[in-house]
Amino acid sequence: MIRIVSGTENSDNGFEMPATDDDFDPRIDKLKAIVRILEDSTLASLEYEDEDIEVRLSRYPDGQVTAPAVSVDAPAVVPTAPPAPSAATDDGHVIKSPFVGTFYRSPSPDADPFVEVGTAVEPEQALCIIEAMKLMNHIESDVRGVVCEVLAENGKPVEFGQPLFKISVAS
Repeated sequence: MIRIVSGTENSDNGFEMPATDDDFDPRIDKLKAIVRILEDSTLASLEYEDEDIEVRLSRYPDGQVTAPAVSVDAPAVVPTAPPAPSAATDDGHVIKSPFVGTFYRSPSPDADPFVEVGTAVEPEQALCIIEAMKLMNHIESDVRGVVCEVLAENGKPVEFGQPLFKISVAS
């Protein structure tokens, strides 16, 4: 979905930029470059604004991120964060937030959580999403074990280093 905030609607091709006197508009080249950036990346959405143009681009309708479909030529849905910092405790292995953001237990509001208490997890298995600067980042387990406790609340802000999950490590 491409939404151009400024510009005029045209029934032939959606939206068009207002024409200039010489019929060459450098904003068109700028818009093409912005679209190319989104296409060549794993970003879920991109916003750009300067004195000439304001554009919001998203791979997903209404900005909702869903679980990726398995396909050879499908791009990754969201960037994957490196395994979250963690610490071993007497009660289990703690997965901590690698950055500040909003904690989400599921890929979309109506989807099941990635993991529940009692779920067996493997290294590099997605545990949650943290939205940071409008990017959805999967947080992965760095150990094999069973989720003992979910320590963060869905939809609430988390801080860098804040404990998110406690995992009982498999021997």
